[in-house]
Amino acid sequence: MSSEPDAYTGQTLCGSGWRSPLRAFLRTETGGAAVLVASALAALVWVNVAPSAYTSFWDTRLSVRFGAYGISLGLREWVNSGLMTFFFFVVGLEARREFDVGELRERKRFALPLVAGLCGMIVPIALYLAVNAGHGSEQGWGAAMSTDTAFALGVLAVVGRGMPPGLRVFILLLTVVDDFFSLGVIAFAYSDRIAVPPLVVAIGTLALVLLARRLDVRRGSVYALLGVVAWVALLESGVDPVVIGLALGLLTYAYPAARADLEHASGLFRLFREQPTPELERSVRAGIASAISPNDRLQRIYHPWTSYLIVPLFALANAGIEISSDQLARAFTSPVTLGILVAYVLGKPLGILGACALATLASRGGLRLPVGWGAATAGGALCGVGFTVSLLIATLAFHGARLDEAKIGILATLVCSFLTARLVTAVIGLLPAPLRLRALLGKAEMIVDLAVPVDPDRDHIRGPHHASVTVVEYGDYECPYCGQVEPVVRELLADFGDVRYVWRHLPLTDVHIHAQLAAEASEAAARQGRFWDMHDLLLSRQEALRIEDLYTHAADIGLDMERFERDMRAHAGAARIAENVDSADLSSVAGTPTFFINGRRHHGAYNLTSLTAAVRAARERASVTT
Repeated sequence: MSSEPDAYTGQTLCGSGWRSPLRAFLRTETGGAAVLVASALAALVWVNVAPSAYTSFWDTRLSVRFGAYGISLGLREWVNSGLMTFFFFVVGLEARREFDVGELRERKRFALPLVAGLCGMIVPIALYLAVNAGHGSEQGWGAAMSTDTAFALGVLAVVGRGMPPGLRVFILLLTVVDDFFSLGVIAFAYSDRIAVPPLVVAIGTLALVLLARRLDVRRGSVYALLGVVAWVALLESGVDPVVIGLALGLLTYAYPAARADLEHASGLFRLFREQPTPELERSVRAGIASAISPNDRLQRIYHPWTSYLIVPLFALANAGIEISSDQLARAFTSPVTLGILVAYVLGKPLGILGACALATLASRGGLRLPVGWGAATAGGALCGVGFTVSLLIATLAFHGARLDEAKIGILATLVCSFLTARLVTAVIGLLPAPLRLRALLGKAEMIVDLAVPVDPDRDHIRGPHHASVTVVEYGDYECPYCGQVEPVVRELLADFGDVRYVWRHLPLTDVHIHAQLAAEASEAAARQGRFWDMHDLLLSRQEALRIEDLYTHAADIGLDMERFERDMRAHAGAARIAENVDSADLSSVAGTPTFFINGRRHHGAYNLTSLTAAVRAARERASVTT
């Protein structure tokens, strides 16, 4: 189709209300990590200023009773076994989302994180046992194996500004493997007794959850009730009940919003606008809720609570250690402290990187890291931080002085992991540009989200046809956000000479009544070789898209009016528009504007900064993989 010269300028108009979900998530991780550190420091100050008050407070019993039945636990136990269930629930949600709509929708991509995660546990355990052999402290091996998800991702957000986005996903998958097997270790290696009848009840309750999911039960109250029953049953069985959180999170499916569901929700809202009754209000709420996956909704609700309240409370309840110079001297000559430090600082990176290298060699390149080896080394260092699960297991494995020694070792991993990761990123930053890009990005093939590739013979393309970066936008001429982002696209094309831009139609006719005719007008102009002229005019005059306005626009750009009118009456461009809409459905595009950059869906903001960063990253990856 038609193309235009590269020199295309304009002024960026950036809506301040646009917010990237990923950026918001990363802000939560960074802020959550800061709150977590503050809570750990507060616990240290509290226990060293008023040790008896700290101990008595967290040992306070809190009982919940229903008639003759009830649960009585100390406040620390309520935090460790109760509130932390929500933390593992969020971890499970994030992992499930990766399986359903993220990198792991190609199941073979899970093989490498699985192997690396397992070896990243086995090697630290072996090192811990080697250091503690013959000292009577071997039972603490479980405290030396699990990466803390909150700290690892939080530190990544701080020190990993130049790291590729795939590193975060890779670390997340490693920590999910960690958490899954660690919870199994807690359940079976660190439980004093296991009562079979309550355990059977818990398993049966999980079976009911699966049945409800199979029957497409959508009421959250049903799953919440079943989750509470399973939690109580596991508590009574002697198995740490936090495992139920991870299980429920992994069972909560994710999916992109379907256009049909959004159109249904729009129809319900129009009915409510005409007749605002309580019944229709409930229908609108249900329609909107059904358009968004339960995974997305629950992550939105619980992730900030776990980051800013639950995990910091856990740190406050468990990080309290009475510190003295003598105790520190004893701790750092203690096999427990040294074993945990060696396990995390050396064992974690060695286990993860060694497993990745062996898997890549054994598969002859079939299994590849999603990032370069430099980024993977930084990730291995970040995984050398233990906190949440480590403290949980330490409290089960040790008491008294050895528990304090284990806590000191675990807290020391926070500092060591940060410094090691900082050193690795600094070294990568000193490399020459080509080597740095290769170290960060590697050569792994990326998943392509764009279902229908760009076809120069069919698509409308602006810019060089053989550019290294292709930006595809699904847009609607009546969509105000498409109008706002148009100057951003112009400036993007002006700044980069090797970017081609593709427009595909997605008229949202349920909310924009003129969008279909406007798209047909652009196609009628394309039949006269003037697509981009009409395209620019339509986006700059979004308030004038009635049929008479379209004829005026056609005359303004000098079209053959008789031919234009004939094509409009015959809906000559409808088939092309329908092709674009079908391709949008295949790529799970439900709204406008939606961008794809070199086939990958862009989830960031639509301002110049975000799109420029995404284009630059795509160009860098293209330079490495070609």
